[in-house]
Amino acid sequence: MSKGLEIRLASRPKGWPTQENFDVVEVEQPQPGDGELLVRNVWMSVDPAMRGRMNAGRSYVPPFEVGKALQGGAVGEVVAANAEGFQPGDFVLHYFGWRDYATFDAKHAVKVDPQVAPLSAYLYVLGMPGMTAYVGLADIAEQKEGDVVFVSGAAGAVGSLAGQIAKLRGASRVIGSAGSAEKVRYLVDELGFDAAFNYHDGPVIEQLKAAAPDGIDVYFDNVGGEHLEAAIEVLNDFGRVAECGMISQYNNAEPKPGPNNLFKIVSKRLKLQGFIVIDHGQRKDQFFAEVGGWLRDGKISYRETVVEGLRNAPEAFLGMMRGENTGKMLVKIANAG
Repeated sequence: MSKGLEIRLASRPKGWPTQENFDVVEVEQPQPGDGELLVRNVWMSVDPAMRGRMNAGRSYVPPFEVGKALQGGAVGEVVAANAEGFQPGDFVLHYFGWRDYATFDAKHAVKVDPQVAPLSAYLYVLGMPGMTAYVGLADIAEQKEGDVVFVSGAAGAVGSLAGQIAKLRGASRVIGSAGSAEKVRYLVDELGFDAAFNYHDGPVIEQLKAAAPDGIDVYFDNVGGEHLEAAIEVLNDFGRVAECGMISQYNNAEPKPGPNNLFKIVSKRLKLQGFIVIDHGQRKDQFFAEVGGWLRDGKISYRETVVEGLRNAPEAFLGMMRGENTGKMLVKIANAG
């Protein structure tokens, strides 16, 4: 048996999570049964959606269980395989992160090739964040060539890709919001956004109007709240909103009132649609072909914020919720090979 650490949900947060909501426990990892794999995790992801799973109650995925290991995207190396099509030394993408070792049914594993892209990229550009950005723009917002696109939380994992994909799909202008001057520079200078602003510098609506004098056609929402209200105000008639997330609301102990200009959804004939990327698995091949091609051709730039060591995964998660990452927040658990 392999011994390793796993990180469990110690208690459900009330408002902002803290270190006290996590437990680090040493466990023995069983050998794989029939149809199973034993995987040594190398990289794991922390994502805003994990905050919702810390709450009790019905949602699109079951909540995390108190006293049990958390779950999330991870890439690891197969140590032992008792399933057809896999062998030790293979690298796989799966959803049993937050632990050194994972034993699980091989149907939950997808082989990845470190020769095609770095292993960490399968948790970012070629993983769930990349596909979320792609589906949100192409399918939900129905982005067309010539559209003006606004992305909130644009220096984060999904937002930083959404802005670049929007440009590659023919947007005439891409605008981003972020939480620091350094992130604003990153959006414009490295990622090719046409304009960006720091939402701490003043009312979002004033800054968005200045950046989009002719209005916006598409809003990719990662933030909600004041950003959504501003976008509704600045959207042109028949504008579309892809509701990916509302991180400004996740840690509210009590619900906050929504935008006060919702009637403009009617008067402007706007379309707002929430989406969850797991509903769009049929787009995976198209996503890999298109975004993988852009990545291979050097048309997509990305940054990773890496925290070393599984024990530090809770702090990586909390840092991501505070907006301390540029691009994707990742935890490096071990070296590959």
